[in-house]
Amino acid sequence: MRPVIEGRARFIIDTLHRHGYRALVVGGSIRDGLMGRVPSDMDIVTDAPGNEICRMFEKERVRKVGRQFSLFLVNGVEVACCRGREESGRFPLNDLGMRDFTVNSMAFDPETGEWFDPFSGRDDLNRGIVRFTGNPEERITEDPLRIVRACRFAAMLGGSIERASFVAIRRHATLLKEQVAPERIRDEIVKAMGAAEPSVFFENLHRIGGLQFVLPCLDRCCELDGGPHHAETVFEHCMLAGNAVPRKYPLLRLAAFLHDTGKYDAATPGEKGITFAGHEKKFDAVHTDLKRLAFSNRRIEYILSIIRVHMRPLTPETGEKAVRRILGFLEAHKVTYRDFMRIRIADKKANLAKKPYTLHDIRVRLEKLKNESEAAKRGFGLKSLALRGEDVMNILDVPEGPRVGEALGFLMKKVAEEPSVNTQEQLEKLLLQHFRK
Repeated sequence: MRPVIEGRARFIIDTLHRHGYRALVVGGSIRDGLMGRVPSDMDIVTDAPGNEICRMFEKERVRKVGRQFSLFLVNGVEVACCRGREESGRFPLNDLGMRDFTVNSMAFDPETGEWFDPFSGRDDLNRGIVRFTGNPEERITEDPLRIVRACRFAAMLGGSIERASFVAIRRHATLLKEQVAPERIRDEIVKAMGAAEPSVFFENLHRIGGLQFVLPCLDRCCELDGGPHHAETVFEHCMLAGNAVPRKYPLLRLAAFLHDTGKYDAATPGEKGITFAGHEKKFDAVHTDLKRLAFSNRRIEYILSIIRVHMRPLTPETGEKAVRRILGFLEAHKVTYRDFMRIRIADKKANLAKKPYTLHDIRVRLEKLKNESEAAKRGFGLKSLALRGEDVMNILDVPEGPRVGEALGFLMKKVAEEPSVNTQEQLEKLLLQHFRK
């Protein structure tokens, strides 16, 4: 299989060749191509020095982005100067020997048609093995983020981490707390949501002792009993729920992995077993973790909203008025009824003590939500409420956040039950009565 090289990448390679330098396609684009995937980008490695790259492409968009070695973006394409010692005749082997994993240490020379795979990356790829290139200790200390990347690649390949590599990342897991920028870990988490089963990512992080530094709100649930209504631990339930959300909804998928982490704070022992009343409101730990990982406020708000709404009951017997209350609650938290159903389906599927929804079950519930949603668009909605979010903040003297959404949801519920109360005076009275008891 020869990589298809077109457009900007072809222009860059041809330009480097024309100036007497070698240019090879390398890394992820080779790996993805061998896996039968269309590469999202094309990475290039060259024996040209950095100053020559700037000179050759002075009329193009060139930006240096590498910190530890010379890495440039040329018209949006990554072009790396050869890493390692520049020994005559050693290109590209000296560069490949310093890359993170064997599956990323392969290259193709489009000029000669030659393949380079000095560390048997293709064999590891076929077996789903994540193995550090060369000495695991050296690769980790060069960039401790590779601890998280090893766990992500195990999930992406649907395989496992080679033993020596696993031992090394477990030994150095504390480096995640000390030496890795939170936003880099965040990006790895988001990328892991594209795996067939992202649970492998979180499970490996837990096994190496790294999840406590990445998402402690999730790590603490590993030994927490699921209670009398579940046949799995809370951690296992979260893993199953996250896997059950389609990969084309990455943020919803992450929310599913975190949706029941509040059970740790809500856990209450009882005669019939442990209970978790109100756990959907216990999201402070999730909020803290996502803030530390530098997730945007928009993403955090979405994830917390999914957690907040996921327990709303909806059955075939739910009446029109109750469905309207649910829709009002969802609208107040800016959650679509389709995302609500997706998290409900995943939550149900992840409960090993109960049967998942049948296709008929899903259709019945979606039909109820759809009918009332369309009716609401023709009539009353959040925009028709006599009070706005700013009014709620002033009346209750609270900042923007989940409490405002909760208040708006409460008002939507009241107006759905009795439309005549939709006046500023009546709604303000209801707010003060309910939230300032």
